Amino acid sequence: MRAEDGKLRDTDVADTEQLLRLIQSVPSPKAEPFKQWLAKVGYERMQEIADPEQSLDRAREHWKQLGRSDKWIQQRMSGQDTRNKLTDYWKDHGVEKPEEFALLTNIIHQEWTGLTVRQHKDLKDLKSQNLRDHMSEAELIFTALAELSTRQIAESEQAKGVPANAKAGKKGGAVARNARKELESKTGKSVVTGENFLPPGKSKKQIKSGEDE
Repeated sequence: MRAEDGKLRDTDVADTEQLLRLIQSVPSPKAEPFKQWLAKVGYERMQEIADPEQSLDRAREHWKQLGRSDKWIQQRMSGQDTRNKLTDYWKDHGVEKPEEFALLTNIIHQEWTGLTVRQHKDLKDLKSQNLRDHMSEAELIFTALAELSTRQIAESEQAKGVPANAKAGKKGGAVARNARKELESKTGKSVVTGENFLPPGKSKKQIKSGEDE
């Protein structure tokens, strides 16, 4: 990796899984709380495998603890179901690589918002956070509309492979874009917003209607 002096030097690195394995192997009482946490998480994961509904309950409880409203949580979970149906279609019709899923997702997102996923995250001051977890209720609804429209168009056109599904994605995103513009013309407010659920102290950007074009 590049060091502060600009030269490339051998550096010890580890991903998350490797770090957790290292914690498990540390022979120190100070590591015991982490080991207990890992055991708890592992047990909860086993419960979710046996009863998938528990994962939904935990997600709902987690969002409540973060201050999300019941209406927001319902929309977030409904939108995820719509997303899963779209990605299932892609998997069954020639979309295989993670970068292909990311490409198609970005096409849909940019078509309805006027922003790439990265630009939308920058607008909300997000780094590694999940964009959907920081969307407003309206943004979640229009994202779901774009993805629902994309899947139904892809099904009707029997889209296979990345190019065909990309075309369906642009059409599906356009459906949501037109609906967004119609709503914004009636309310005078932008659907795409810099508002987020970051802790207090973070700056929050906002854009006016039409600035995302």
